[in-house]
Amino acid sequence: MTSHKAHTIVFANEKGGTGKSTTAVHVAVALATQGHRVGMIDLDPRQRTVTRYMENRGETAKRRNIVLPAPEFAVFKGDTLEALAEEVAAVAQGKDFLMVDTPGRDDVFARAMASQAHTLVTPMNDSFVDFDLIGQVDAETFKVKRLSFYSELIFEARKSRAKADGVSIDWVVLRNRVQHHDARNKKRVGDALTELSRRVGFRVIPGLSERVIYRELFPSGLTLLDKGHLGELGVSHIAARQELREMVAGLALPSVVHEQEAASADAHNQEPLDAA
Repeated sequence: MTSHKAHTIVFANEKGGTGKSTTAVHVAVALATQGHRVGMIDLDPRQRTVTRYMENRGETAKRRNIVLPAPEFAVFKGDTLEALAEEVAAVAQGKDFLMVDTPGRDDVFARAMASQAHTLVTPMNDSFVDFDLIGQVDAETFKVKRLSFYSELIFEARKSRAKADGVSIDWVVLRNRVQHHDARNKKRVGDALTELSRRVGFRVIPGLSERVIYRELFPSGLTLLDKGHLGELGVSHIAARQELREMVAGLALPSVVHEQEAASADAHNQEPLDAA
């Protein structure tokens, strides 16, 4: 991937609290661990969640004198689409992947990046509160009544992109925090997602469960893939790591590994993403 445009992955959801930034960070580090060259742009200069995570990661690497694979990251502080285009070009230069984390609200820059994505990831909690972002359901039958404004927006963006340059945006809805103990709600949400996906054309894949470990890792900037730096892991942590691997695999991203960089990562006790 040295001579063509970086594969752009945009994490977007107009609702907050869906695990969007946590998911974006883990995917970015997973790709960097594989040996990919990754750039990352934080479009939320107020919250700066992914930026703080990456800064914490850098501080941990320095404090422990270890090497931790990480994306090159930047916070977009501009106020025009032209400035955004310049930021994107600078961060994406020489990269295999460009990751973009958007604010949890309607935002002109988030819309612009969604229309430029190769892979658009919309994380959602497994509830009809979050489902309302993409579609409305009947109160009695839970059947989908209509698309939401957001779904219509993405649907039109995908049509325009395909017409303009022939690129088909792969829209992935990520089911985070699935409540396994509430089988009825899980099935209802799942059925509604399946019905809506047939209308709109997105894919649905499992995301990350509600696990304390993700919140605990933030201050250190570590991820579940940083084998050798996490201390002793419990059974739930091992399960969470496997969950993460399966989620990244489900994104079906281009698979190009730079062998020299991957070997360097292994030398510093980084666990391959597809390891047992």
